Amino acid sequence: MKTLLQELTVEVSAAFEKAGYKAELGRVNPSNRPDLCEYQCNGAMAGAKEYHKAPIMIANDVAGFLAESEIFSEVTAVPPGFLNMKIKPEFVSDYLKKAADSERYGVEAPEKPSTIIIDYGGPNVAKPLHVGHLRSAIIGESVKRICKYMGHNAIGDIHLGDWGLQMGLIIHELSVRKPELCYFDPAFDGEYPEEAPFTISELEEIYPAASAKSKEDEAYKAAAMDATYRLQHGDKGCLALWKHIMNVSVADLKRNYSNLNVDFELWKGESDADPYIPAMVERLKSEGFVYESEGALVVDVKEETDQKEIPPCMILKSDGASLYTTTDLATLVQRQEDYAPDRVIYVVDKRQELHFDQVFRAAKKTGIVPVETDLKFIGFGTMNGKDGKPFKTREGGVMRLEYLISDINEKMYEKMRENRSETPEDEARQTAKTVGLAAIKYGDLSNQATKDYIFDPERFTSFEGDTGPYILYTIVRIKSILAKYAEVGSLEGLSVQPASNDLEKELQKMLAGFNAMMSGAYDELAPHRICAYIYDTANAFNRFYHETRILTEENEEVKKGWIALLQYTRDVLEVCIDILGFSAPDRM
Repeated sequence: MKTLLQELTVEVSAAFEKAGYKAELGRVNPSNRPDLCEYQCNGAMAGAKEYHKAPIMIANDVAGFLAESEIFSEVTAVPPGFLNMKIKPEFVSDYLKKAADSERYGVEAPEKPSTIIIDYGGPNVAKPLHVGHLRSAIIGESVKRICKYMGHNAIGDIHLGDWGLQMGLIIHELSVRKPELCYFDPAFDGEYPEEAPFTISELEEIYPAASAKSKEDEAYKAAAMDATYRLQHGDKGCLALWKHIMNVSVADLKRNYSNLNVDFELWKGESDADPYIPAMVERLKSEGFVYESEGALVVDVKEETDQKEIPPCMILKSDGASLYTTTDLATLVQRQEDYAPDRVIYVVDKRQELHFDQVFRAAKKTGIVPVETDLKFIGFGTMNGKDGKPFKTREGGVMRLEYLISDINEKMYEKMRENRSETPEDEARQTAKTVGLAAIKYGDLSNQATKDYIFDPERFTSFEGDTGPYILYTIVRIKSILAKYAEVGSLEGLSVQPASNDLEKELQKMLAGFNAMMSGAYDELAPHRICAYIYDTANAFNRFYHETRILTEENEEVKKGWIALLQYTRDVLEVCIDILGFSAPDRM
């Protein structure tokens, strides 16, 4: 269905036409002076020059044709040529009823759904997730959910770092520590054990130890590089160890991402793209897309319109080794073969923008993806501490993600214990976990993705202000009122009624803007648009709630209309927070 503004614009455009002017002058916008009117049209001033008329004369002409409108309760022409408008409460409530009867509260399904792959997460296996992985995970998850809600086939891919030098480092370090393992015996011809020769804790200690050694010992690094080479060229023992590393590490990654309510449809990695590299490189050679530069193979991606220098995209290093660009291009080859996506969205640190610019240009220039495929880079800013520097532990190290989540959960638990000490322990812990996740996700997503932001646990866990806990508290308040009403009346078959006061009307107008907001959030791939909407909606509800005695209202029909409005508010807010990737408890 049309958005509320589209409906208003159709009405005003028709009036412009009836008055003898162009319909496109009838565009309606929310008023920037809500104390004077609800909506405004400035088309009379835009048309003054063309029609050689004073804007106020045009505005008066149009206002005359809107006098009997079924949408507007008041239309006033104001010098120098504004049209100030208020809409009828009946129109707003009828609009909400239509939206409630639609599949997604007025969001139209696309004529042709797109296949969209969202590349987010990107952790290296065998290493614990840390706070640097937070933004990619929760922004990417929300972008995926936005795309799905808008009716598209959205596929999340974690894109694991599972094929590079870190694997060679782990394999070599294992050979030093446990040379007796059968994986290092060239003569071994049996079945390799099903059980990994290490735990996740041991694995997480092995990698940093090996990495540190490689920086100090050239021979050690050379041996690790040789192990990487053998792995990538099919050495049986190395491949068997690699499978153990993957099984142990991926199980731990899934547990950690589950704690963030983040899920991936695909658990692909660099290793999955590796088989596509040889054929891709040969094709680029045979079709003349690559040339040699200082021994390396490169694709020239500079364009005449570039205002800054764009270096060539390197496909292979001088020693024939692959790079991230190679893997990312081969991944696009694989995605094109498997899914032929209409869009591929990358949620990555904004400092990688040049890299992806090169990859996107090379992919289209060489025909790896069709020219019409939308390759989109969402570069996110840094999560900083209160000192304005990248978030660290008190000791100055990079904090593990699970420790950050645990700290926030504990902080929420303490706050809830202060307010509701009688809540059973198990329930209090689970609720604290639910609210803690909202605090983390909303605290991040309410910022524009490209901007750096301060991660302030004290502010993010507050029940006041623009925070996740405030949003959840509002939803829980609504649930509580509905539960009390259900004790004496039925919640079935109720419908929103025309607003009886300005605060009720303001809340209804906010809810009527849901489909327009979602369309904007999808067009911009901007979760912060949803955060801003639910904060404004929560505020509109709380203003209405504080001025309205809902459950003690004597007029039963009025009360039923209010209860229906609360149901609608709860439902829309819960849809929004689900798209952001968190949920609300039944009580707090």
